[in-house]
Amino acid sequence: MTITATSILASISNAGKRIDTLLLRYPRFIHAEFMTHRQFSRNASSSRAIPVERLIADVERDPAAPVFWGKNQKGMQAREEMSIHDRSATEMLWHDGARYAVETARLMSGHAAHKQIVNRVLEPFSHINVVVTATEWDNFFALRDREDAQPEIRALAQAMKAAISAADTQHLYSDQWHLPFVSPEEIREHQGLTDPTGNLRIVSAARCARTSYLTHDGRPSSLAEDLALGERLTRSRPFHASPFEHSASPYVPGFHDETDQRNFRGWVQNRALMEKYQ
Repeated sequence: MTITATSILASISNAGKRIDTLLLRYPRFIHAEFMTHRQFSRNASSSRAIPVERLIADVERDPAAPVFWGKNQKGMQAREEMSIHDRSATEMLWHDGARYAVETARLMSGHAAHKQIVNRVLEPFSHINVVVTATEWDNFFALRDREDAQPEIRALAQAMKAAISAADTQHLYSDQWHLPFVSPEEIREHQGLTDPTGNLRIVSAARCARTSYLTHDGRPSSLAEDLALGERLTRSRPFHASPFEHSASPYVPGFHDETDQRNFRGWVQNRALMEKYQ
């Protein structure tokens, strides 16, 4: 079972306002709780996009499971852990459930069921990869890093705190962009062009949509593939807009509309500008 948070990019504006993009991996069974926080911009790996055998391999290698095996009691929180005997039996049953889910998924796949159906059987035992970008984290940490939070999301909140604290930061001016998953080398290669970050904002969005530099079959994507995916997201109707929320530029009062910050503070969201000028 894995709960991790990795800093992808951290930027600070001239006004001293910080924005962070993290790559998270956690059990899918806490994803609904994570989704309740509206100050976050998010993209997540989709069960409809991951090949069945790849997801099966992931569940077999690293099945999602509780970090705390709480004893039954009234209320939402389990304060006391099970006895050693009951915990051992429950853990064994949990992992039996994962094996049954894998067996069921293989049988369904053998009957030509699409992965958007088959992979749902695996979800209780699978992880999800999530890219999250935000400027405001305090409410999330106040609610989720506390004793009465579900133990798995508390562990996630603590991992996110540590990743943000340890991240190296870059300082950006008003005409520069926070571009997750875009390397400094790629930015240097685009300097001097008429719109030096235009294509890179598309590339960043494509990689955020996939939550990785890799394609869904696990190989590194090419710049051409990233541009093609980004263009498809841009041109689709309705506009597939959420991956474009992660790229942002420092907010300049009097030049930008205050509403262009959307769920950020001190940063203008690329999605807001695209929707305004499309």
